[in-house]
Amino acid sequence: MILSEKALELALAKERARGNTIAFANGCFDVLHVGHIRYLQDAKKQADVLVVGVNGDASVRELKGEGRPVMPASERAEIIAAIDGVDYVTIFDERSPARLLGELKPDVHCKGTDYSEDSVPERDVVRAYGGRVAIVGDPKDHSTSELLKKLRR
Repeated sequence: MILSEKALELALAKERARGNTIAFANGCFDVLHVGHIRYLQDAKKQADVLVVGVNGDASVRELKGEGRPVMPASERAEIIAAIDGVDYVTIFDERSPARLLGELKPDVHCKGTDYSEDSVPERDVVRAYGGRVAIVGDPKDHSTSELLKKLRR
C-alpha cells in the first residue's frame, strides 16, 4: 500500500497498537533487480511489518546523476508495493531517509550489505530513538547503474 507520510504515520500507529514491530528499508529502486528483491525479503524478516521508503525523482537525480531516474517515483513505488512482504511504501524527497526515520521511528532500519552497522549514515538518528540497525540482503553484486550501462551497449 502506497501512503503519504502522514497516512503512513497513522497506519503505523495502528500496527504498533496491534503489537507489531516495524522494519524500514529504503532506496531508489530505479530499475529493479534481484539484489533489490533479496534486500527487501531479508528486511521483512527483521520485523512484523515492512515499510519501504522510495527516493523521489529529484533526490535520485542528485544521487545517481543526469538521466536518472529511468522511471518516475510513482511507478517505482507501485512496483515496490507489489512485492510480496512489502506492507507499506512511501516516497520521500530528501537524499537521506534520516528525517523520515526520525518521524516514523521504526524498530529496525535495514541497510544493504554495502554498509556495516557503523557506516550506516542514519545510525545515530535510529539509535537516538532506541531503534536498531540491521545489515540485510546478499552481497552487493548487483547494480542498477551497471545494468543500465549494459543495456546502453
